[in-house]
Amino acid sequence: MCGCGCNTCDVATKGPLLNESIQKHGMLSEGLSYHVNNKKPLYENIFRYGSKKYLELFKEARYLYSRNLIDVNETDEEILKESDLGEYGLYEGQEVPLDLILEEQDLSEAEYQGKKVEIGKPKRGGAKKFYVYVRNPKTKKIKKVSFGDTSGLSAKINNPKARKAFADRHDCKNKKDKTKAGYWSCRLPRYAKLLGLKGSYSGYW
Repeated sequence: MCGCGCNTCDVATKGPLLNESIQKHGMLSEGLSYHVNNKKPLYENIFRYGSKKYLELFKEARYLYSRNLIDVNETDEEILKESDLGEYGLYEGQEVPLDLILEEQDLSEAEYQGKKVEIGKPKRGGAKKFYVYVRNPKTKKIKKVSFGDTSGLSAKINNPKARKAFADRHDCKNKKDKTKAGYWSCRLPRYAKLLGLKGSYSGYW
């Protein structure tokens, strides 16, 4: 069953739905109105990746979602609930966007086997197709996590049906451990830009 309470829509691809109270008052930005009217998921944000309007769209959607004024699909729900995309925080005295992966950002460094590494920033290469360094929340130690298919299959992140099939097959909604390969494989679309893949999704499979 999808978030709107029905069994007919595709939970991976349906766009935002509004409840009656907000529909009457028209309390939406032009960008979010476009997503609603065109049934376009939030993870297919119409604005340029990383732009001010891109971030404002997620902030607006999170505000409405937290007040039960908007309903979203499972992928968008995970972004709004488990990330701070659209919000800002302070880093070394500067205001920076949270949970936004940009190539030029280097917000978290650590040391792994004697060398400086970036935390939570997937890269190409390693034992498999991709790898990422993470900090184990229990031991506080840095771990290198390799992930991705090595049999020659391509990541069909631009194909909604393929994304949903992958998510269902790998039980992505229950992959919460950042120290495991499954967590990163399930969130590959979010890091498409960093990994040189076609697509600009901000979310998950």
